[in-house]
Amino acid sequence: MRDLAPPCPPAARQATSFLAAAVLAALLAIGSLLVAPSPAHAATYSAPVAQAVADLPVATESRTGYSRDLFRHWIDADGDGCNTRAEVLLSEADTAPSVGSGCTLSGGRWYSYYDATSVTNASSLDIDHMVPLAEAWDSGASGWSASRREAFANDLGFYGSLIAVSASSNRSKSDQDPAEWMPSGSRCRYVTEWVSVKHRWGLSVDTAEKQALTSYAAGCSQTVSVTIY
Repeated sequence: MRDLAPPCPPAARQATSFLAAAVLAALLAIGSLLVAPSPAHAATYSAPVAQAVADLPVATESRTGYSRDLFRHWIDADGDGCNTRAEVLLSEADTAPSVGSGCTLSGGRWYSYYDATSVTNASSLDIDHMVPLAEAWDSGASGWSASRREAFANDLGFYGSLIAVSASSNRSKSDQDPAEWMPSGSRCRYVTEWVSVKHRWGLSVDTAEKQALTSYAAGCSQTVSVTIY
């Protein structure tokens, strides 16, 4: 007859249970470390435009080292065959153009709010950087990485960053800030979009620019509301 193993004493059984519980707790702890944390919510900024102007930091501007080539554009970020310029034209068209091979656009109608002009030929439009590349460089972008400058130059994440306008109005504006140039109409919209882009990208203003923005914003009821990049 086979000998039977003696029964496990209660103290041993209790120790075994404690050991199993400890091992399970350790495994659960390790597992929790391997689970990716939830992504943080993107920061946002929202304020009446006059307050948003007041909140902009003031700094001396410098154009030393600036080159337009330091802001790579126009790119095809989503690989759909249409670059940033075409994406803006498609998004802002009052009458949608036909899209041909290579994302060539034909037909369509756009409203250039800088000079209150309707345009029916896409090649007659410029895509304006609301805050010009040179102005961005002057007010903070000189210290950015190349990838951040590229993202700024192709910013489709905020409707006011890139605007389809008549070539003549865009070239009249050039790289001037609101102390030097304003559109003939829709000035509250322009100030709101300018200030929005400055907040979105953490850019400063110079003294004359802030004074001009303060003056224009005093008569505006719009709200600046942006996701911070």
